[in-house]
Amino acid sequence: MSHVLTIENLSFKYHKKRVLTDISFSTDPGEFISIIGPNGSGKTTLIKLISKINKPEKGNIHIKGENIQTMSNKQLARHIAVVMQSVEPVAMSVEEYVLLGRLPFFKKYQFFETAKDMALAHKYMELTGILKLKDAPINEISGGERQLAAIARALTQQPLLLILDEPTSHLDITHQIKILELISSLKQELSLSILMVLHDLNLAAEYSDRLVLLGGENGKIYQTGTCEQVLSEKSIQEVYNTKVKIQKNPVSKRPCIFLVTQNALNPE
Repeated sequence: MSHVLTIENLSFKYHKKRVLTDISFSTDPGEFISIIGPNGSGKTTLIKLISKINKPEKGNIHIKGENIQTMSNKQLARHIAVVMQSVEPVAMSVEEYVLLGRLPFFKKYQFFETAKDMALAHKYMELTGILKLKDAPINEISGGERQLAAIARALTQQPLLLILDEPTSHLDITHQIKILELISSLKQELSLSILMVLHDLNLAAEYSDRLVLLGGENGKIYQTGTCEQVLSEKSIQEVYNTKVKIQKNPVSKRPCIFLVTQNALNPE
């Protein structure tokens, strides 16, 4: 089985500030990997490098064995789809917004969607539960619904790799679980490779097959592996400079992180 995404010795800096150093890992079809780490550790920068928004200082990124630097943006968009942290409310319907995912497949001088484009858009709007909103202005629906529309648009690209940057930020717990349950089911149903940036370590522990923990010296990977391997009291203390206790979730048996506050350590 060939890797969907392969990152080799990737380094990047803004001006003279080192952000990422020698980042290497890969994803397989149907694998859910979460990138975790404190603010400023380079998580969003890594996504921008994979999606060619930024160019690495050194190192290589391959999609199905092909270096992304040799691919046009249109070619790359046929392989990966990116859902950013928030969806800008634009003046178009939900259906029109989702159909933007078909643009990478438009032929020269094609100006309108085909029947196949419409069918795919409706399929993924139904799968994400927003087909009933297809005629609603996207700037008038809720933040959670906009995130679902963004995921539907990304799926309409029919990517091999779905990348999400904090898709649950600013959402209540109901929408957080709904979106992560959806993404987890998509991974299985479509054999999608998922790469997601998450701040919430407990959510990352519940849904991820593997974790990439950024926060090593000069933007290196501190550790990568299963949730049980990466989420230890020692690693969180060293990377986040925060004391925690870790126990198993009584239902899922995944690691569950509990904060240790000063009030708890020094009760009056």
